[in-house]
Amino acid sequence: MPLRESGQMYLEAIYVLSQKNENIRAIDVGAYLGYSKPSVSRAVGILKRHDYIVVDDDGFIVMTQKGKDSAEKVYERHTVLTKMLMALGIDEKTATEDACRMEHVISDQSFDAIKKHYNDYKNN
Repeated sequence: MPLRESGQMYLEAIYVLSQKNENIRAIDVGAYLGYSKPSVSRAVGILKRHDYIVVDDDGFIVMTQKGKDSAEKVYERHTVLTKMLMALGIDEKTATEDACRMEHVISDQSFDAIKKHYNDYKNN
């Protein structure tokens, strides 16, 4: 089952947090995103049910390979789109916010073309 935007946001948050700390709990995700405990609990349940994450006996969240692959895809979109917008002269705050919205709706074909163009641009 493909993730909706909110699920992608949670996975991306778990991915970003896991780059800084090996042990991630739901409370960390909620603090990072600024979401309430019930919202995070519901999202964690959905991500578990669809095999994107597992939660161990100590409450630590671990991404499955499926979850990691999805999170890395969203994170790559976010970072490439942010950098591309900033290269066009958009301020970092606006570029980051716009990239966050764009990353969830852009097709693979369009993203791959943008990524290729951006990489060609930065290498010249």
